[in-house]
Amino acid sequence: MDFASFVGIITGLFLILSAIFLGSSDMSIFVNIPGMMIVIGGTIAATLVTFQFKDTMSALRASIIIFTQDKQNPQAMIATMLQLTKVARREGLIALSRVEADSPFLQRALAMASDASDETYIRNTLQADIDSLKMRHYVIQDVFKKMGTYAPAFGMLGTLIGLIQMLSQLDNPDTIGPSMAVALLTTFYGSFLATIFFQPIAGKLKARTILEIQTLEIIRDGTVSLLGSNNYLAVYERLSSYVPAHQRKPAGIGAEE
Repeated sequence: MDFASFVGIITGLFLILSAIFLGSSDMSIFVNIPGMMIVIGGTIAATLVTFQFKDTMSALRASIIIFTQDKQNPQAMIATMLQLTKVARREGLIALSRVEADSPFLQRALAMASDASDETYIRNTLQADIDSLKMRHYVIQDVFKKMGTYAPAFGMLGTLIGLIQMLSQLDNPDTIGPSMAVALLTTFYGSFLATIFFQPIAGKLKARTILEIQTLEIIRDGTVSLLGSNNYLAVYERLSSYVPAHQRKPAGIGAEE
């Protein structure tokens, strides 16, 4: 579980709701069903118009993943590729076909390496997979970016509707204050959803994508390195460039095996 995302959402909700409660003991004044319908319904409708239904559903599933799955660890993948370097050096490239990998991308890369496929072919094939993943993830991120734009816009639309309704009742001064409060609630709903949920989720998905792409590139370059040279230290130096110098682990014992 990604505790940073979970703690961030909970902390944001707690602080905002606490500020509301401290400012007013009557929480019901922040509840307006028509305003919620305008903001939530309008945001969903506009999103479905902008994107295909399958892309919208993929984005919703991705929003769950960022809370339930740990982020990628490029350093761990570097260690895995170094272990595979030892296997290939001791037993030959054909031994890579017997390796069971959790990552389908890694499994495919090892299958091509064990078949002694051309280095250029492997690099281009894996890069095509990486580029395809980038595009899919971009669409998912864009869903939440657009929702973060639509929600405040529909909040303002709801406010305008409320103001029109309020101005139509100016002959009754007692209703102006409550009507203005209701009108402003839709702007609050839109801003709340955009700043607490939609935009942060889009940012988190982007960060996850960067890590995943980095991990896949480590697999790509590590696999190509297995074909060109089984030298442990050479592979280590090539792959360790993907992580900051202060986070790099030593090459370790067994480099000369």
